[in-house]
Order: sequence, then structure tokens, then C-alpha cells
Amino acid sequence: MNLWSSPWMVAVLLNGTLALLAWFSPQQALTRAGLVHAAILGILVWGGLGWRGYVVVAAYFLVGTAVTRLGRALKEAKGIAEKRGGARGPENVWGSALTGAVCAVGFAIGGQPWWWLGYCASFAAKLADTVSSEVGKAYGRRTFLVTTWQAVPPGTEGAVSLEGSLAGIAAALLLSGLGTVLGGKDALWWLICGGSGILATFGESWLGVWQERIPGLTNERVNAIQTTVAALLAIGIALGIKIQ
Repeated sequence: MNLWSSPWMVAVLLNGTLALLAWFSPQQALTRAGLVHAAILGILVWGGLGWRGYVVVAAYFLVGTAVTRLGRALKEAKGIAEKRGGARGPENVWGSALTGAVCAVGFAIGGQPWWWLGYCASFAAKLADTVSSEVGKAYGRRTFLVTTWQAVPPGTEGAVSLEGSLAGIAAALLLSGLGTVLGGKDALWWLICGGSGILATFGESWLGVWQERIPGLTNERVNAIQTTVAALLAIGIALGIKIQ
């Protein structure tokens, strides 16, 4: 194979170029350190899954960044806006995408089709989490803890709202739909992918209730657990019913 046509060489050149351009641009979606780590993630994704995997993670990043800015003034006034104006650092990059990166590398090594399912399910879950949280904080009329259904202020860890939950479900299904189309899969694959992402997201809300009571359980670690659960659930169902 020609070195210059290798997926990994393309991945390095593409992500290096994009990172360099973003470094000198006024973009505010990533910190400088976050930009470097995002480039590493991009290399792993493109090298392992090619342009299709890259489109999925790019869609997650673009939608997630846009929804973080919804109602920013209101969220800042309430003190529940994302820190650094929503700019993602290394901890955010890997908390959201470590599972996806593992799936991409797994596909590169083994080539099993269920790695693609796990990859898409992990990002469907994380996008659902981001969208439900940001929409809920900006537009949620009533917010409840998932463990007791007690009314709590927007932005409370483990809280959900009807508006945010519906938006999150839609986000998971849409990103799963993108993965379905790109992977040439069918409706059952889409339902498994989206359903796993949605279930993991509701599980993440439950875990968030206990976050302050468990030492070391940061938001980023909760995100990593959520995306891992989504990927494992989707892969387990697919292997159990023997679909590709």
C-alpha cells in the first residue's frame, strides 16, 4: 500500500491541517489543549473507520456545540451555563469520545461490523445527553429528579424535563439514523443503536443523582460510563439476535 494513501496518513494530514487552521482561528468550541486532543481523536476515528466515522463524530460535535449556545444568556444568568463559555477541554473530549475511539481502533484491528454499531450508539447517547441537558436548562418548564420525581431547579445533576428529554430522544434517533445510512444498515439496526443510546442517557441521569455522593465521580467519568454502557448494550443486543 502506498504510504500516502494509507487511511492513517490521510488521518494525520487531515486532522493536523484542521487543527492548525483552528489554532489560529477565533473558534471558541475548544480550548487550545482540547483542540490538540480533538485532533488525536480525529486521527483515531478516520484511521479506524474512515470518512463515515468522521462524519458521525463531526455531526455530534457540531450539533452539540450549537445546542450548548441555546439560551446562553439565560443559562449564564441562572449560573447553569457550561464553564468556559462551552469551550471543550481534553477532559470533555475523552469523557465524551473515549468509547467511540476504542470502537474505531477495534474496527481497524478486527473489522467486526458490531464495532460500528458500538461507535454510533456511544455518540447517539452522548448527543442525547448534551441536547436534553441544554434544551432542558434553556426551555424546560418543570425539572424533576429521576429517582424521586421531586421538582428541582434546572441544572441540578440527575434532573430531567419533558422538553429536554424529548429533544434528547430525537437527537439520539437522528444521529443513529445518520449512522444507519452511512453504514448501509436497516431499520432494526437503527432502533438498536438509538434505543441503546436513549436507555444509557436515562441511566446517566440516574447516576448523576449520586454523583456528589461518590468521590471522584466527575461529569467526564459519568459521560464515559454512559457512552460505554450504550456501546456495550447495542453490541450485546446485536450479537444476541445475530445481526450485523
